[in-house]
Amino acid sequence: MYFELKRQGHGRKARGQIRLRPTYQMGYAALSEKQEANKDDALWFPKAAMKVFQETIFPAAALMVMALVVVPKAVFAQTDEIQVYDAEIEEQGKFNLMVHSNFTPIGRTTPDFPGGIIPNNSVNGAAEWAYGVTDWFEQGLYLPVYTAYSDGRGGSINGFKIRELFVRPHAHDHTFFYGVNFELSVNYKYWEPKRITSEVRPIVGLHLHPVDIIFNPIVDTNYTGGFGNLEFVPATRIAYNVNDKWAVAFEEYADLGPLRNFRKLDDQFHEVWAVMDHSSKFLNIETGVGVGVTSGADKLTLKLMLSRDLN
Repeated sequence: MYFELKRQGHGRKARGQIRLRPTYQMGYAALSEKQEANKDDALWFPKAAMKVFQETIFPAAALMVMALVVVPKAVFAQTDEIQVYDAEIEEQGKFNLMVHSNFTPIGRTTPDFPGGIIPNNSVNGAAEWAYGVTDWFEQGLYLPVYTAYSDGRGGSINGFKIRELFVRPHAHDHTFFYGVNFELSVNYKYWEPKRITSEVRPIVGLHLHPVDIIFNPIVDTNYTGGFGNLEFVPATRIAYNVNDKWAVAFEEYADLGPLRNFRKLDDQFHEVWAVMDHSSKFLNIETGVGVGVTSGADKLTLKLMLSRDLN
């Protein structure tokens, strides 16, 4: 399973391996004083927003799923994190711990490379430590990245990651928000075929209260093959914030292949997710169910993210 913790209010939120923070407290009646002051920088949805969401966004998502279901094979590596980043970071001077776990009850029965971890029945995750350096920069460390169980190997430590996240300050207060995340991974050879890999994750999104739309056009690299060999692995989230504690979302994760030559559609990876978020003063939770819609993807994956401030 996959677990990730989030903060209530404007602190650190679950970002979707894949982080989308619900933007709440908007209601459906009059604007608050703060919202009135920022009304030029916000789009206001009335009660009809839920109906619009149901009649437009959900059908569009359904059509996307139907279109992808017919796609056959692709190959997608194991991952410790399944989330969409939403440009929310920890408050300055605060430490946060987020525990990621994902379980693949129905997955690929062969490893992606010789000696690699078998996805089927595996439980993978990471402990993500974060510190708010400024209101626009968060320093992160994934330690350890681990597999609690995999067929033929049992449990293992898979490596660690260092992360630098730069964002628009107080992203939750703005209609349009953005950021970029940089990660450097040090891997054991059974987790990735290359010892050193990296990710660059741009973040763009809109808070259209109560709907959030977020896109992460991610590129991965193993430092071989130059710029054209960067792997394009975008992640998307569309969420509806029920109130200041609950949100539901549709997420989609893809691997289109190297920038120099995208794979044919029938060779790409696509996975769709139904996700739920819950925020509280004690613990923040994001959980979801993902279904692979290509033959190269795992058929069923569960994620759970749990997080909490430490000071």
